Amino acid sequence: MQWTLVIPLKPLALAKSRLADTATDGLRPGLALAFAEDTVAAALASPAVRDVAVVTDDALAARTLAGLGARIVPDEPRAGLNAALTHGAAAVRAIRPGSALAALNADLPALRPPELARVLDAAAEFPRAFLPDAAAVGTTLLTAAPGRALDPAFGTDSRARHRASGAEELRLDAVDSVRQDVDTGEDLRAALLLGVGPRTAAATARLLIPGQ
Repeated sequence: MQWTLVIPLKPLALAKSRLADTATDGLRPGLALAFAEDTVAAALASPAVRDVAVVTDDALAARTLAGLGARIVPDEPRAGLNAALTHGAAAVRAIRPGSALAALNADLPALRPPELARVLDAAAEFPRAFLPDAAAVGTTLLTAAPGRALDPAFGTDSRARHRASGAEELRLDAVDSVRQDVDTGEDLRAALLLGVGPRTAAATARLLIPGQ
């Protein structure tokens, strides 16, 4: 099964506020963009991925990610993460009604294409499925088979919320790069240990990160 990924990205100036202990206000937008670039590039390189739609109203991010091959969907609802994902899914299926969809976080800078393919192949067995994040509280990926609504419930305790919605929890080993999103300095250190993409590596080279 080939998947279309829907990746939401808030305006860069508002992104990654929880990295304040690691990066200054001036550096965080660049980090957020680097994370998204490495995520999109790795996703497009995965054999299970047909294409990527990024939902964003950030002009710089839109230009940059379109240059990598992503389709840009303006965030017309401007009503938060789940509304952006629902809007993006509808935009994809307006063009390709039979698409298998996967919502993917934009902050997976260590993402490895083969690991993403393994997760998506496992998800193909279910109408809806999700992968918990490294903290086992949130969600980094949510899938919907052709003909099924995505029904995203990202945010606080999204692992429990997606499970309660009827989505199947994927219990896979050796897919750490798909689980490791980056919200905090500790998350960033964990991603760096896994091995991040080139844009994140360049963006973090100016940071002094204890334990790196």
